[in-house]
Amino acid sequence: MSSTRVLVLNSGSSSVKYQLLDMRDSSRLAVGLVERIGEETSRLKHTPLTTGVSREWTGPIADHEAALKALAEELSKDGLGLDSPELAAIGHRVVHGGQSFTEPTIIDSAVLAEIERLIPVAPLHNPANLTGILTAQALRPDLPQVAVFDTAFHTTMPESAARYAIDVKTADEHRIRRYGFHGTSHAYVSRATAKLLGKDPSDVNVIVLHLGNGASASAVRGGRCVDTSMGLTPLEGLVMGTRSGDMDPAVIFHLMRVGKMSTDEIDTLLNKKSGLTGLCGDNDMREIRRRVDAGDEQAQLAFDIYIHRLKKYIGAYYAVLGRVDAIAFTAGVGENAAPVREAAVAGLEELGLMVDGELNAIRGDEPRLVSPAHARVAVAVVPTDEELEIATQTYALVALVEKNN
Repeated sequence: MSSTRVLVLNSGSSSVKYQLLDMRDSSRLAVGLVERIGEETSRLKHTPLTTGVSREWTGPIADHEAALKALAEELSKDGLGLDSPELAAIGHRVVHGGQSFTEPTIIDSAVLAEIERLIPVAPLHNPANLTGILTAQALRPDLPQVAVFDTAFHTTMPESAARYAIDVKTADEHRIRRYGFHGTSHAYVSRATAKLLGKDPSDVNVIVLHLGNGASASAVRGGRCVDTSMGLTPLEGLVMGTRSGDMDPAVIFHLMRVGKMSTDEIDTLLNKKSGLTGLCGDNDMREIRRRVDAGDEQAQLAFDIYIHRLKKYIGAYYAVLGRVDAIAFTAGVGENAAPVREAAVAGLEELGLMVDGELNAIRGDEPRLVSPAHARVAVAVVPTDEELEIATQTYALVALVEKNN
């Protein structure tokens, strides 16, 4: 294709993250963030990578349409505007694609309708994603717009992993099953891990641990996801910054009957007041580790619970895969918290898992091994790049459509 640039948009309820990439060499031309949309103190931070010098603006940005117009204006100042003939497509992160979308998809009216239909299972995310798409379409109706779904990578799970053990008719009627999230990250990291090992993804079994404020694990066999920790929503699975992760569902009934809590109150408790925040009052792993090192028992308990859950998933996915070639840590905590990586594999030497203390302590932006050379299973740190993954999938799909036409 003659046009080689892709604009990646990640629209949240009150923010828009964006990156402009040139797919000739996957280089970034500009990155930015519009946040606090709808407030008087909205903020836009834009960084052209040609200079690396950021520009910031604070003031009222009423809605997503105003936000996209503002970021388009910033791009234009650098000669990278949305009206440029170099722009091949806009790629949108969409959190929930259900079972309908298993790969990146050119957005049309039917796709929009399905994203809207899925709002009940993704009420916090899909409405904002939809708003971003509609706004971008209005600005560039002639340009291909592609949806890349967080759930798509996990649609390869067998029914034995995706199904919950509840009445089948009820589950099907209300679309209740494990969908999984962070899919673009798990896809990127599993492939990058195989590359780090010098192998083809089809020959590698990887456990990917995406550890940020939200956290999820996946079991990837030969490049295909066969299990993942998040479920119908991003609440299930690992202990997270503010989310509880796995829990006896009867706790909810107990809180309703005995605690007299409403559905909304329980939702807020489990999603925003639980996890590390609920256990020790902090959701920043750096602060928790500082408190641990200072002898804070509550922080130590929170850290121990976090690691205990992590180990359970490592063991479970080891059993699911049968053979594990690598465990890959990624996202903010996974990439930067050496004590988490060390603690997560401590005591698992019989499974071939261990880290080298010196290698594990090294900070860096490139994929790297932190296990000793003799380890049977590689332990890797692989910085995730969801924007590049979205851009790559978007560009490949648009190029294929153009070729077939």
